[in-house]
Amino acid sequence: MRGIVFNIQRYSIHDGPGIRTTVFLKGCPLKCFWCHNPESQKIKPEISLNKRICNLCGACVHVCPHGANSLSEASSTVDRGKCLACGKCASVCPTQARTLVGKYMTVAEVMDEIMRDKLFYDNSGGGVTLSGGDPTVQSKFSLQLLRKCKENGLHTAIETCGYSSWATIEGLLAYLDYVLYDIKCLEPVKHRNATGKHNRMIIENARKIAGRTAMKIRVPLVPQFNDSSKDVEAIGRFTRQELGLSASHLELLRYNKLGEGKYERLDRECDRRSFEPQSEEKVRELETIISRECRS
Repeated sequence: MRGIVFNIQRYSIHDGPGIRTTVFLKGCPLKCFWCHNPESQKIKPEISLNKRICNLCGACVHVCPHGANSLSEASSTVDRGKCLACGKCASVCPTQARTLVGKYMTVAEVMDEIMRDKLFYDNSGGGVTLSGGDPTVQSKFSLQLLRKCKENGLHTAIETCGYSSWATIEGLLAYLDYVLYDIKCLEPVKHRNATGKHNRMIIENARKIAGRTAMKIRVPLVPQFNDSSKDVEAIGRFTRQELGLSASHLELLRYNKLGEGKYERLDRECDRRSFEPQSEEKVRELETIISRECRS
């Protein structure tokens, strides 16, 4: 079995306890308008083209077996209808303007990368985190990878939005020590408008996980969507009253602008507005609300 991996990040310190290796898998069931990893959404390899650093050498045109690349005096382009993401253009690009996002890897190949840092995991209480996208989309591959990690004595975690069948999540839980669980918004209509999906399944799965496995709730703060006192208060209350978790198990993540340039490189429309990250003062105010709502 092979999975589609678009990044393996070593020495990660923000995706669970200790020093970790985070494996990013392609495919996501949601389409959040603020997504800062648009390259993770589709469950297939893709070519990313940064026209700003393309030197118009034409190597990509000559090497493409499908005639998907073209060149003008002003820029290089990709015909997405013809491109099969074979990666040949990326391999000959001298400026790395073209990169292949996502490649097929076996469990053994991923484990070879993971085990290189086992000493760091052992010394720091770290391990492996599967992220994405969402690892539940490639659930069979995720299950095999997590099983192999446990066979090697590694601490395991996933980051998930929770939009998956309980049967899938329950199967993964058998090989998980920790769950990083994203909750964007508790209002169903508001959630559906922003992500394309209803949040009923997400909320119900959160309740079930909380009683079985260590978890942390993560809230990506998006301006004019869920960073109001009312929204954060509701999530804090839900975390304490329905999940039985304290404030230390809830993390607010400031808005991230890093993904904005990625949409253009994938020839996709970006639905983001002109948002800026929240000020440190505002985040502290929201954290105070969390502390109050999650108080025993």
